[in-house]
Amino acid sequence: MSAEELEKYETEQELNLYREYRDVVGIFKYVVETDRRFYLCNTVDVKARSEGGDVFFEVTITDAWVWDMYRPARFAKNVKVLTFKDVNVEELATSDLELPKT
Repeated sequence: MSAEELEKYETEQELNLYREYRDVVGIFKYVVETDRRFYLCNTVDVKARSEGGDVFFEVTITDAWVWDMYRPARFAKNVKVLTFKDVNVEELATSDLELPKT
């Protein structure tokens, strides 16, 4: 596979992922961003933990959709993330859920 073919494939995969996101965003309440993934979910719990002087976050997510074009299945019933980096959680407002019709 040439570099051009690979780039075309990845571009198509990203477009398909965006379309899927557009179709499912309306059924979720929260957006969760970690250093490695972007999730849509209906329930999220973030706890700061400390062990040996280090602080990390334990993020528990249920009924999630994962933004990852390489995953064969993007829906997950339960997700647990442990990270030393920032975690961003936003509650989606109804107006945020409306995407352009184009």
